Amino acid sequence: MAAWIVEKWNTWSDNHGDIENSFSKDELLTNITIFWVTQTINSAFRLYYESMQSLMQAMYNPLNKLNPFDKTGGRTTVPTAFAIFPKDIAIPVRDFANRFFNVQRWTEMPSGGHFAAMEEPELLVNDIRAFAKGL
Repeated sequence: MAAWIVEKWNTWSDNHGDIENSFSKDELLTNITIFWVTQTINSAFRLYYESMQSLMQAMYNPLNKLNPFDKTGGRTTVPTAFAIFPKDIAIPVRDFANRFFNVQRWTEMPSGGHFAAMEEPELLVNDIRAFAKGL
């Protein structure tokens, strides 16, 4: 499990070929230990599993969309912000996001990956604050 986690954190981060550019050994070991001791790795997998299930349903039934808040096919009215980190594992297309979400803020970040809250916490927090202030 530790090797799998480190491989994902290495591959899914904006680390320029060295995982320690993004995370310290203490941060990696802390996350691994939490998953191991609490036996909660499955809850981390749940989001990926459910996302893949939704994607498969959408492929077979185009009326099922990928919006987790509204399965009717309609566009949600909830104000939504997207912070796009260049090394994330899935980057949405803006036109696609606009089709399903009420996009009020779209920020393309200069750096960061899938673990943006740990890699680029200031960028993420400032973007969230700017979005909330605009509401």
